[in-house]
Amino acid sequence: MRENKVKRALREGGVAIGTMMFEFNTPGIGRMAAAAGAEFAVFDMEHTGSSMETMRMLMATSRAADLVPLVRPPATEYHFLARLLDVGAMGLAVPMVGTADQARFVVQCAKYPPLGRRGAAFGMAHDDYQQGDIVATMRSANEEVLVVAQIETLQGLEQVEAIAAVEGIDVLWVGQFDLTNSLAIPGQFGHTEFLRALERILAACRKHGKAAGYGSLDIAELCQRKAQGFRYLVYVGDLWIYQQALSEGIARVRAG
Repeated sequence: MRENKVKRALREGGVAIGTMMFEFNTPGIGRMAAAAGAEFAVFDMEHTGSSMETMRMLMATSRAADLVPLVRPPATEYHFLARLLDVGAMGLAVPMVGTADQARFVVQCAKYPPLGRRGAAFGMAHDDYQQGDIVATMRSANEEVLVVAQIETLQGLEQVEAIAAVEGIDVLWVGQFDLTNSLAIPGQFGHTEFLRALERILAACRKHGKAAGYGSLDIAELCQRKAQGFRYLVYVGDLWIYQQALSEGIARVRAG
């Protein structure tokens, strides 16, 4: 499997900045994101209804650019996790991870033996249709696949130290909307309880050598989280970026 530059940067203590795709499932979107400077893109299946066939196209076109394509699956089930990797995803961003057992299940689905139980199929999209030594291919895939667990429930927050300790999890990504809903403070991102939750997640990541992740449309907020210690940063997402840029442009033209 090709080198995952995002995973390498995070493992070495660096920062990776990407974006997220919900609506614009076009062949050029990965190339456009890469040209704009994104290091990775997360393609969403959880809330969009996008199909596996759509993801297959997006993975192929994104891999053709200098971009690391990840997918957020609709559910934590083997047939989603392993198949998304087979069609070319270089990582998974799994929603609603609430326990260490769930985190271990994700890793099991994402890794080949002896680290997991991912089914074997080679010379396909995930290894760029290359022939070669199977053992070396499995070892490389196990090393390069990026596994992101989203912490977005009270259960996940309470178990965050145990989740962070799971071998094979690379990033804990805060899902702030669902997390504040679960904390009964929906959308209150300045609330003391939410801010304490962020510090708890950061502390767990630091203790276990994982990267902490955060996504936002608010650039000032992303910069604040970066300064706080979050290293996996997601400028979210295609439809809202488009709407924001379009509304600002139209307003400026009208103002003349």
